[in-house]
Amino acid sequence: MRRLICCLIVLGLLIPQAALAAVRGRKAMYVGGTFQNIPQNAQGQLTFEEDKLVFKLEKGKDAITMPYKAVETIEYGQKAGRRLGVALVVSPLFLFSKKRKHYVTISFVDADGKKQGAVLELAKGIVSDTLKTLETKTGKKVEYESDEAKATAEKS
Repeated sequence: MRRLICCLIVLGLLIPQAALAAVRGRKAMYVGGTFQNIPQNAQGQLTFEEDKLVFKLEKGKDAITMPYKAVETIEYGQKAGRRLGVALVVSPLFLFSKKRKHYVTISFVDADGKKQGAVLELAKGIVSDTLKTLETKTGKKVEYESDEAKATAEKS
């Protein structure tokens, strides 16, 4: 019994930090881009205002402001992976399920005329609404990395 408990503790420590920092609910996470003042994997919320999209950090500070008229491209992609950590700890049956991460990349020109970009990971529940709202407000079509990504985005 002690061995089992020790194994479970060790496996729990081996689960990558990225799995623990999953985006849930109505949140988004800054994965990377041209903004040096935002730490990678900083979580926050997207707010669609009248004339701009704002990514607010959890502490309430506006981190990125993107005027809709300045948006040049919107791209959507996803990454699928196996649930290895859960399979090792709970049941091997979890190897047959996939977890998907949903990414939107937005490029735009800031107020100083510099090209900027942000890659945001979106929670599953906000993918479809976010992409539709971006298309409507910016007048730009979302570019999908694959047909599967397009099907998933329309289904969510």
